[in-house]
Amino acid sequence: MFMKSVRVEADGFPMSEPFKFFAPLKVRFNETDLQGHVNFGQYLFYFDVGATEYHAAIGYDYDRMWAEGIDLLYAESHCNYKSPVHWPEVLNVHTRIAHLGRRSIRYEFDIRAAEDGRQVATGHIIAITAERGTWAEREIPEGLRRAVAEHEGT
Repeated sequence: MFMKSVRVEADGFPMSEPFKFFAPLKVRFNETDLQGHVNFGQYLFYFDVGATEYHAAIGYDYDRMWAEGIDLLYAESHCNYKSPVHWPEVLNVHTRIAHLGRRSIRYEFDIRAAEDGRQVATGHIIAITAERGTWAEREIPEGLRRAVAEHEGT
């Protein structure tokens, strides 16, 4: 399930600008560590869920990319940890595409706790578009550029 929002989330907490999309995600017990909070490495998986759901929401999902011979290779990721999260909290993974280069896509993320709106983590992933199966250089398809521009209003 994914949701779109402008400025205020469905739960009434302010959405961090300029994100127009979030995907709700329930923390699973196996994502926590011995200290009882979500293990630091899980946040990159949460970012990936956000990116995947974002693509579905804008009408340019991975099935479409693959049908067009496109694959995404993650080249860089970064996470800033702001507040601990415990099972079974629900998180809203706010996602946007902040930049489209010739071959690169910069996703930005702001994860918020659904219950109280506190900021949990922020970060980004940079992905490179490539030819599916060979990883040869491939420019970002115009269809993806149009879908992002329409959604983001740019």
